[in-house]
Amino acid sequence: METALSTSALVTAALLRPFAGEDGEFKAPGIDEFVGLPALFFEGTPFEINRIIMVRLIALTIMVVLMYLALRKTRLVPGRGQGVAEMALDFVRVQIAEQILGERLGRKFLPLLASLFFAILAMNITGIVPFANIAGTSLVGMPLTMALVSYVAFIYAGIREVGGWAFIKNALFPPGVPWPLYILLAPVELINIFIMRPVSLALRLLLNMMVGHLLLVLAFSSTNFFFVSVSGPAAAFGALTLTGGIVITLFELLIAVLQAYVFTLLTAVYIQQAASEHH
Repeated sequence: METALSTSALVTAALLRPFAGEDGEFKAPGIDEFVGLPALFFEGTPFEINRIIMVRLIALTIMVVLMYLALRKTRLVPGRGQGVAEMALDFVRVQIAEQILGERLGRKFLPLLASLFFAILAMNITGIVPFANIAGTSLVGMPLTMALVSYVAFIYAGIREVGGWAFIKNALFPPGVPWPLYILLAPVELINIFIMRPVSLALRLLLNMMVGHLLLVLAFSSTNFFFVSVSGPAAAFGALTLTGGIVITLFELLIAVLQAYVFTLLTAVYIQQAASEHH
């Protein structure tokens, strides 16, 4: 495993530009890693595809194909692929859907929660994959889209399970509060529930993946800089930055899974709160 990590790190370092300015000094990565990316296909059209959009499409395609191949012919005694896919789905079903929502609502919202989890996981993982080197969720469009899906889901659950007016009333005017306080409480709850929830979901996912990408680029571009542009004893610092890059890669793998789990878990929590306001 250590050899595989080292090889992957060296491939990643080679793919990243050395970040050395014309004067030979190191140039740290910045926001240009995410914006102003050149078009790969359909330049100048509404369907323009750049590197990060291509990464998203490839990641989602691979995830769908793997799930299809694993589950297209289910058997009573599962094979290896079916077993892994069922374990992954059972994790979402047991640890998120049924644990938070109960059996009835958990079964009802499992397709949505599983889709969110695996889509986010697939696009997060690309941040540590050589030749991709950027997470599909490290630009705001995709985290915002996922947050809006979560938003629509918990609004739908509240209206469907509680009723439109009852859901809004219980959300903005929680029982047991002296009525004069509603003048202050209702606007706060409106902002907290109907505005901050999707915003916080999107920002949490975006910033974690963006920062992780910048750390990886910094570590591996520093390695490239020390090994290629620096001579003498100072070049030995490249070994240190390479080690740091490998450690960050392992940490980013954990973060990729954790962020998919947290996003899906919070979506389930919001659905549960919306659907149980009448209790």
